[in-house]
Amino acid sequence: MNRPPYAIGIDTALTGLREADRLLQDLAAGLGLTEDVFGCTHLVRDGGRPRVALSLAAGSEAVFEGAGARLADQGYEVREGLWDQAGRAVLYPGAGALTGTLTVAELVSRSAIRRVRVLGSADPPDPATLLVTREFVRPHWSDGELVLAAMPAAGGTLVPFEVPDPTPCCADH
Repeated sequence: MNRPPYAIGIDTALTGLREADRLLQDLAAGLGLTEDVFGCTHLVRDGGRPRVALSLAAGSEAVFEGAGARLADQGYEVREGLWDQAGRAVLYPGAGALTGTLTVAELVSRSAIRRVRVLGSADPPDPATLLVTREFVRPHWSDGELVLAAMPAAGGTLVPFEVPDPTPCCADH
């Protein structure tokens, strides 16, 4: 599945991905958006304040009818289009089905993710390789398709590169 043609961008004052994930999920639920909508976070460093912006994308412009006005009424700056072409997907078709341990082939067949890229390897993983999702799968857009970065883990399995609860920098200071 390629990137949908219709999108809106939502500016935020957030600086953390976890808070942005929650806001994106809350906004999509509040707007009544369906599971076929893509919701992404984007790191923005446009000369102003560094922040995390959001985007919502769908196959039909009608999905967002009235959404921009409702978001603006809530105090968000809304614009037409994406922030960039490399968003980090939080909401995407099939995301809810990516739980437990799946093969790479199951991950691709159940979701909008088209490829898995293993860090440190030039070759794609065998489709039968097990991936432990940790119920936290955040692929990125690359060349118009969703790609999950994964890393080797115990027992020949893979895990998504991004962890659900990262240790904050300098947590022990």
